[in-house]
Amino acid sequence: MKLLDLPIIGARPLSEFVYGGEHRPAPLGEPDGAATADHAFNRSGGAPVLREWWCHKPTGRWFLLERDTRSDTVLRVLPTEEVARALPTL
Repeated sequence: MKLLDLPIIGARPLSEFVYGGEHRPAPLGEPDGAATADHAFNRSGGAPVLREWWCHKPTGRWFLLERDTRSDTVLRVLPTEEVARALPTL
């Protein structure tokens, strides 16, 4: 069984988590239609290390982690302060 080890809740089975997708910062400034479409639909596809959103279903807690896609190894779970900086401003 694969486990994700998180600083706050410890090692938990992967079945308790939902993948939320790759974290990609929004384009800066006033994007036009082409920039918005590029951000929404185009991916580089070759990044060996991705920053991804995950949700722990029992607690409802969202977090970011960095994962090496070549070995499917979690490199680090980002601290809460870094997650707060990654959220879009309203």
